[in-house]
Amino acid sequence: MSVHTREPGPGGADPAAGPANAQEPEFTAPQTDRLAALLVSRRRPPRPSALSTSLTFGWRAVLKIKHVPEQLFDVTAFPIMMVLMYTYLFGGALAGSPQTYIQTLLPGILVMSIVMITMYTGVSVNTDIEKGVFDRFRTLPIWRPSTMVGYLLGDMLRYAVASAVMLAVGLLIGFRPAGGVAGVLAGVALLIAFSFAFSWVWTMFGLLLRSEKSVMGVSMMVLFPLTFLSNIFVDPKTMPGWLQAFVNNSPVTHLTSAVRGLMAGEWPADEIAWSLGWAGLLVLVFGPVTMRLYNRK
Repeated sequence: MSVHTREPGPGGADPAAGPANAQEPEFTAPQTDRLAALLVSRRRPPRPSALSTSLTFGWRAVLKIKHVPEQLFDVTAFPIMMVLMYTYLFGGALAGSPQTYIQTLLPGILVMSIVMITMYTGVSVNTDIEKGVFDRFRTLPIWRPSTMVGYLLGDMLRYAVASAVMLAVGLLIGFRPAGGVAGVLAGVALLIAFSFAFSWVWTMFGLLLRSEKSVMGVSMMVLFPLTFLSNIFVDPKTMPGWLQAFVNNSPVTHLTSAVRGLMAGEWPADEIAWSLGWAGLLVLVFGPVTMRLYNRK
């Protein structure tokens, strides 16, 4: 697009305009061939892969923690409080001493804490929907599930931080895993894999419910019975028969038994298989439901 200016007349003014418009520019139509060369690229950039976009959205979730460090409160202060409170409140009554009880309690309280903080995935999804961020994501030429997978990948870092904090506190107050470093790492890896699958439940609720308070309310209503009605704190054999039937088949019970066995050096294949089977079932059921809600939101 070219621009021409009119020369002022002999008296210093434009003959076709007043003194105030002496340097008024004159616009002409752009040349179509040059405009087409600017707007139409001869080579389109390659479409990003599913892994690339998922990692990008995962990095976005990590950056949100960087700019709002208060989000780490639930994976630092909360786990420390849980370990200390349950160990010293119930250790003497249930096992004779806190040092004895911590050997059984820590793997269970680790499972309970990580499973409970999975609900914040749904809260984050709901918050972004309310802000209109997802409207922009849906217009991008990317793999659709990568937005959800990115949330879950970012939360896996939070689960790892919470696990490290709780294990450090447990070691300080007397926890000694017989399975050594390999058993501890295997237990944490199994727990994080299960939590990744379980988080799909809360992404569904994050898309389905209208506010983050609703997501937290529904999450607590599900998580409290699911975690307390398990073998985290006591042996299910001490419970009534009708309650044992539920507790012995709970996914949290299988996961706790698997993590506890791995950290004790036992490597229980049946409990590990049950935990991975529940994780696969959660992804198969709630993954497609979540994406259907996301596509229709």
